[in-house]
Amino acid sequence: MLANNIDDVTRYLERINYNGSGKPTVATLSKLQECHLHTVPYENFDILNKQPLSLEIPALFDKIVIRQRGGYCFELNALFGWLLEQLGYNVTNYFARFWRDEPNPPPMRRHHVLQVEAEGKFFLCDVGVGGIVPRWPIQIVQDLVHEQGNETYKLDKDPYYGWMLCELKNEQWHPIYSFTEEPQLAKDYIMASFWCENAPESIFTRDAMVAIRTEKGRKSVAGNEFRIFTQDGVEEFSPNTPEEYNEALRKHFGIVLD
Repeated sequence: MLANNIDDVTRYLERINYNGSGKPTVATLSKLQECHLHTVPYENFDILNKQPLSLEIPALFDKIVIRQRGGYCFELNALFGWLLEQLGYNVTNYFARFWRDEPNPPPMRRHHVLQVEAEGKFFLCDVGVGGIVPRWPIQIVQDLVHEQGNETYKLDKDPYYGWMLCELKNEQWHPIYSFTEEPQLAKDYIMASFWCENAPESIFTRDAMVAIRTEKGRKSVAGNEFRIFTQDGVEEFSPNTPEEYNEALRKHFGIVLD
């Protein structure tokens, strides 16, 4: 565990540009998740560079807070869950199956999500997805519709796969991921993360995957192509040299590779 939790929590909150209340309320939880999605990128560069990942909290803190890098679900949600616990929230870790864009359903359990208790209610929290997912926590209540700007979500219940997070597109509900209420230990994610890091079939080993939310939309990288999404449309560009690529990563995502 980290040496000085108070100082470490302060540094983490500074990392995500959060300067609000520290009380474990629903409002605080919502702002923390939003701030995290706006400041800490989803990225898989360590996997691409064959640098083994550590899911230990001190290593994650060093990577995400000190070195201001990002990560993927097993890293981002593990550290975010630690932060929430330090702030007084009751956090339960779950495994999820990611259904969106799954070519061979049903998907395996390879996603880490959080259940967080606040003010006597339970919420789904997730800061570890590269695609579009809820900006604010989703209350774990069946068929309760959450409108978040121009996005709409709800939780359905499947008799086998458990809770199913769904998004409304073209007036139809589509699954994003599902999870069951089986609490997981930190060590339970090691094997799944190892598969994601090393399996030839893993999407994380193929090409760069980078994404971050912004107040006006989002930014992403797929391979060499950068996309900046705003209300006015999409700007696309591909850097011509490694130096231009690294500068674009720094400018748009705050990522400086070692």
